[in-house]
Amino acid sequence: MSTISVALSERLAQAHEAAKQHYVAAPVFGRPEAAAAAKLFIVAAGEEESIARCQPIFAALGQRTFSLPGAPAAANVVKLSGNFLIAAVIEGLGEAFALVRKAGIDPRTYLDILTSTLFTAPVYKTYGDLIVGEKYDQVGFGAALGLKDIRLTLAAAEARRAPMPLASLLHDHLLTVLAQGGDAQDWSALGRLAARNAGL
Repeated sequence: MSTISVALSERLAQAHEAAKQHYVAAPVFGRPEAAAAAKLFIVAAGEEESIARCQPIFAALGQRTFSLPGAPAAANVVKLSGNFLIAAVIEGLGEAFALVRKAGIDPRTYLDILTSTLFTAPVYKTYGDLIVGEKYDQVGFGAALGLKDIRLTLAAAEARRAPMPLASLLHDHLLTVLAQGGDAQDWSALGRLAARNAGL
């Protein structure tokens, strides 16, 4: 259920098969508060019967399980690509907030406009609020973990010859956050980096 590399998941599947055991990859989406409330989203991949055997555990941990019958590593591709998209949202929000702040627009009003119209998804509301409130010390997902996941995403992309230039940018920006003392920061600190880059 950890966010691991696709290559490691493939090796684990081979090792379990060689030992005549079953392996299900089942990473989750959701910040700590979702985990505490058993509201995680679980992406489970492997043999259908094995996924079904694990379902009672998944039901106790989350609000929904998405099943991907077949190679377990498929779940890891979904998880890593999902985390890439979250990081891309954070980067986009950070850059947009830097622009509106420099234009003299209240960022809280801007966030209300965005999340009431075009971008009503929880990811925009959650990370928009963290960036506007500069709540980078409220770590739900650390910048170092974000860098690890983007690195794993790039490795999976390289193995499949799928260029991801935005992921490369996110890798460098997260590395910059850490280089500037962000080890104890949430990965929403990408928003602070965007503000600094804009001279704010």
